[in-house]
Amino acid sequence: MQTIESNAASSEGSSHNALHSTICRFPTEILCQIFLYCMPEDEEWKLTPEPDPSLAPMLLTTICRRWRDVVVDMPSLWRKLRMEVDGDWQKRAFCYESYLKQSQGRQSLTLEIHDADWMVPRSLLQPYVDQISNLSIELFRGADSCPVVAADFGGLQELSIYNCGTAGAIAHSVAQLPPNTHSLKLTNVWLTKSEVSSFDPLAWASLTSLEIMVGGLNLIPCLLRLCPNLSSLTMMGTFTGEIETSETLEHTKLQSLRLYSASHFNTHENPSRIFELFDAVTLPNLREVEVCNIGRWPHEEFKELLERSQCPLERLNFGSFVIRKKEELAEYVTLLPSLKISMYPHY
Repeated sequence: MQTIESNAASSEGSSHNALHSTICRFPTEILCQIFLYCMPEDEEWKLTPEPDPSLAPMLLTTICRRWRDVVVDMPSLWRKLRMEVDGDWQKRAFCYESYLKQSQGRQSLTLEIHDADWMVPRSLLQPYVDQISNLSIELFRGADSCPVVAADFGGLQELSIYNCGTAGAIAHSVAQLPPNTHSLKLTNVWLTKSEVSSFDPLAWASLTSLEIMVGGLNLIPCLLRLCPNLSSLTMMGTFTGEIETSETLEHTKLQSLRLYSASHFNTHENPSRIFELFDAVTLPNLREVEVCNIGRWPHEEFKELLERSQCPLERLNFGSFVIRKKEELAEYVTLLPSLKISMYPHY
């Protein structure tokens, strides 16, 4: 019996070595494709505050010398990094810097900021500011402001700021975007009209996609003027107050408009006034509209917007708590026979 077990173990070891030897002899191009499939999924990656030695690409460098050489020479494996800036910073800094050095090109970087002491991270990132193309900043309790200034990242294409705590004074971080930044997402970041009006007229001119919180309708004309190349606009917040404009504002590039009202702010004394937005703009390239939690749907104003704009609207999506009538929807189909209308089932 002992001899049989010994032979079985020897056979298994030989098979493993043969397989390992075969894989190691794969052409570099095939190994590269295999390594790309080994990279962790986004959700798994988000759970690791630093490069995880049990996941690719770090794990792949430990298998054998050839694999390590191939992995180290593949910048595409080193282009996504999550940095958690908190009390353990010194312990993690060396690991982060090694990872950044391997990227050798465009990098997708998420920063978790838990406090306001940001001098060390800033000095670490300085050599790489022109190669970071996708930057996501998460501000947690303890961070009283955003210490990152978008203009410092010359190669930035996409920027997201998530204010998970109570940080204020964030306007300075986005007051001037790099010339190639095309996407900006601000979550729980409330900019005022006075702040946005103070931006340089070309500060956001390169944006094609914007997600932003609004505290009133008077901010919207400022946003449309500031972003002449915008094709997708998502606004969340309160659509109350009045739009202060003496003439209809035309925006020729906007294709997608999404409006999500914070319904707990809409009361009988302070109702949503989405109709003022539809009265104030002309959108000749509009193709998709989605609304949620706005209460009574401003049918006449929206119909006039369509007629005035002569836009090729393709989709109209009603989310929860949007009160409308069937005959109103029929008028849109008459106006635009190819229009597709989808409705949340409860209203």
